[in-house]
Amino acid sequence: MLLQPSAMLPEGAQWTYELKLDGYRAIAFKSDGKVHLRSRNDNDFNQKYPSIVRGLASLPDETIIDGEVVGLDATGKPSFNALQNSASSVPLVYYVFDVLMLKGRDLRSESLSVRRRVLAQEVLPKLTEPIREAPTFDFPLADLIAAVKVQGMEGIVSKRLD
Repeated sequence: MLLQPSAMLPEGAQWTYELKLDGYRAIAFKSDGKVHLRSRNDNDFNQKYPSIVRGLASLPDETIIDGEVVGLDATGKPSFNALQNSASSVPLVYYVFDVLMLKGRDLRSESLSVRRRVLAQEVLPKLTEPIREAPTFDFPLADLIAAVKVQGMEGIVSKRLD
């Protein structure tokens, strides 16, 4: 669940790009009708982020999704400082970027492109705010890097679609 830093990002049709969101990586799952939100260190986030747990209430049973809890600053940008100092006034979002299991069916052997399609079609439509799909970008890499720098964002994550 940890990113591997790289001086150069891979390019090509088999790659997709996402923003590095600067939040807390978290796995959400529902089993026996109960939603669980866990950190990458297996800490329970249910009490800390109740609005996210409420947004996940309609997650299908025996489903596991992967995402990141993000605090948004006054301009709507992801802010780790806002997340760490989150009060009720700080908007929190759970950006989802993968589905690992759907209704008991293990999807980990499927390609990322298949899992993202399943996520978009069968999981995300059932969920409510503050749950959102982590956006992917299909721009020339040089343009994406320049835009991320101009916006002062944390960085870019590259993932193989296959």
